[in-house]
Amino acid sequence: MPNAVALMNEYAPKRLRSTLVAIMFSGYSVGGMLSAGIGIYMLPRFGWESMFFAAAIPLLLLPVILYYLPESIGFLVRQGRFEQARALLKRLDPACDPKAEDVLQAHDNKGKGVSVLELFRGGLAVRTLSVWVAFFCCLLMVYALSSWLPKLMASAGYSLGSSLSFLLALNFGGMAGAILGGWLGDRYNLVKVKIAFFLAAAASISLLGVNSPMPVLYLLIFIAGATTIGTQILLYAGAAQLYGLSIRSTGLGWASGIGRNGAIVGPLLGGALMGINLPLQLNFIAFAIPGAVAALAMTIHVLSGKRQALAAAPAV
Repeated sequence: MPNAVALMNEYAPKRLRSTLVAIMFSGYSVGGMLSAGIGIYMLPRFGWESMFFAAAIPLLLLPVILYYLPESIGFLVRQGRFEQARALLKRLDPACDPKAEDVLQAHDNKGKGVSVLELFRGGLAVRTLSVWVAFFCCLLMVYALSSWLPKLMASAGYSLGSSLSFLLALNFGGMAGAILGGWLGDRYNLVKVKIAFFLAAAASISLLGVNSPMPVLYLLIFIAGATTIGTQILLYAGAAQLYGLSIRSTGLGWASGIGRNGAIVGPLLGGALMGINLPLQLNFIAFAIPGAVAALAMTIHVLSGKRQALAAAPAV
């Protein structure tokens, strides 16, 4: 996953990088919507065991994926498949139209391994830590909501079908939020877009515990999905843009690894909260707090970047 983002940021046009990364990762939300929809249909009719058989069906798509998924441009050039490399370049950026006489070269930057310490040099320390905190908090919210939203809603008195439809709305929001956020990030400041999304996540998740009409509840869940699942995708795009090419994969790998700890903590937190029988509203407030922390981390990220830019500016 980090390598896919690194390649996307290396070859995609700069004006489209966040959007393309968002579209690529929105497949996660599509899968979440399909699983919720299948669950709504199959659970009442065939029981929970049927879901394991349904989960195996996507494996049949692997041959199709292997056939249609393009190789990286660097790999094609190193293999001497220049025509395919030119065609892929043109697909990524129609303005780029390499001719047959143009020489394509792939520069291998592997060399020696890059230490994680490189992520803290050159004024990157504060921003690297901010990115790590945001990844951790965002994945905590994503997995806490994905794991426990149906159970929390069922315990609040909603039917199983309604609880699963909430999960459908959450993932639909995630896909919409990723694409909208990527579009906004390409046209405005991506970090500021993430701050706004995190604040919206904290507010919408907090309000889920309030007794609201069904249309309002679906809207809040949609916003929560857009600003948690969607923002997680934007974090990958932002991290790829933060680091130079020589340390990009290392930066993305470490950020993703730190975030996975949040993915572990999220479901555990939900289980612990359910175990102590807190009121519904307090459960959602606990899920919302990481959103406020992540917004603060991204604010520090912006301030650190501005301070670094001022320090690097020549004195007048």
